[in-house]
Amino acid sequence: MPTSNTATADFDAEALYRELLAQVRAGLDGVQDAAIVGIHSGGAWLAERLARDLDLTGRLGSIDVSFYRDDYAKKGLHPDVKPTHIRFPVDGATVVLVDDVLQTGRTVRAAINVLFDYGRPACIRLAALADRGGRELPVAADYVGVHATTLAPHQSLCLQRDEAGQLTLTIEEDPSESAASH
Repeated sequence: MPTSNTATADFDAEALYRELLAQVRAGLDGVQDAAIVGIHSGGAWLAERLARDLDLTGRLGSIDVSFYRDDYAKKGLHPDVKPTHIRFPVDGATVVLVDDVLQTGRTVRAAINVLFDYGRPACIRLAALADRGGRELPVAADYVGVHATTLAPHQSLCLQRDEAGQLTLTIEEDPSESAASH
């Protein structure tokens, strides 16, 4: 798996997606009851493409974890809450849970709670386009496009999708974090 050696350059999100796709394809080889569920919003974009490329569009779901986060009271409600859509039986399925950027593990923990509201999967595997480290919970991705562990605390990764569906992954500076660390 690729590792970032610099925190100053953006990433080739399309190349990272192809790496992630190859890993998920290999990991699901021979799995009969596979499904893909993306976490809004970036994970949902990735899940849509993975489902299409893996011929799993009938087993595609998306979830919003806003009400399941343990820091809901601290962070408040995101203004763009989306509905959860899971239209396949979760019981007994091998679910690939997809997130764009894995950091603390709190979003993934919340997403697992949402999944269990819909049934009991046989297995949950985690796919992330980027893992930037900084885990607060014992969560690890099974499939990762890049380990971007050299980013500074005041930097974040932001996945964007244009109208044609092309992905970009950029490093953004958080001025409030940067000022607080000096």
